[in-house]
Amino acid sequence: MIVIERATRRLTQLFTGLALYGASMALMIESRLGLDPWDVFHQGLSEVTGLRFGLIVILVGAAVLLLWIPLRQRPGIGTVANVVVVGLAVDAVLMLLPTAGPMALRITYLVAGVVLNGVATGLYIGARLGPAHGTG
Repeated sequence: MIVIERATRRLTQLFTGLALYGASMALMIESRLGLDPWDVFHQGLSEVTGLRFGLIVILVGAAVLLLWIPLRQRPGIGTVANVVVVGLAVDAVLMLLPTAGPMALRITYLVAGVVLNGVATGLYIGARLGPAHGTG
């Protein structure tokens, strides 16, 4: 019973962290004040292809996981979930998030995104269910 409780807690922590990570990405995107390098890449591909940002996150993540094959590195459940959940979460939050017009709101979105990213990363890493696809 204790094993099931621990697994449930770790999975809940993992998926909460991944969903919050996607939300943090959406806040930073909507702030239009800057992104981390991976998300600049995702944003560029999204703009060039016309595909949703979250779908690009999923496609790039899947491609990176394929590149792990020659390295003989086995992804954990968290690694695979990262690819899908973050992409879905960022698109969902972008659809719900009001447009940040005034600079004060844009700064608020950016700061909230950075803080939320830290919390989300702590939850995700703390679950110990596999590295992120870009950190393997």
